[in-house]
Amino acid sequence: MDSLLEQTDVVRRKGLYWRKMMNVILIVVLSGFVVLGAIRYYYPYAEGVKSGNLDHVVYKGLVFKTYEGKLIQPGIRSSESGDIQSNEFGFSVAKKNIAEKLMRAGGKSVELHYTEYFGTIPWRGDSRYIVDEIVSISDEKEVLDMDDAVVNVVRANP
Repeated sequence: MDSLLEQTDVVRRKGLYWRKMMNVILIVVLSGFVVLGAIRYYYPYAEGVKSGNLDHVVYKGLVFKTYEGKLIQPGIRSSESGDIQSNEFGFSVAKKNIAEKLMRAGGKSVELHYTEYFGTIPWRGDSRYIVDEIVSISDEKEVLDMDDAVVNVVRANP
């Protein structure tokens, strides 16, 4: 028969083993959450270029001030006659100098390069779409002709 001292030593070793296992499991689970969070908020999901007429760019926010904007893409004919479907592209702007250029380009036709993320972060903006480059800005405005649904390009007056 084992002595009381040997029995407590065995119980203590089993306790240490389970405590080590729980620490390893906790570290693995926390590492998994960190990796998933990094992928969700910092890994780019897609990149692309959108073009259309720039509606507005504003500097807004209560705690985190960010630049937010909307781009109106050319419409298409909807199922009901006489209606036009407008496609709005809401975005956040990554850099102040890009936002200032866009603020001066309101109503103009622009092409913007953007990066899409899985999630939003308050200090990055309200949108999953982050504009990081201006491809082009032109004075041309796109107008949809209601009669034959042909897009005509009308030059703005200089």
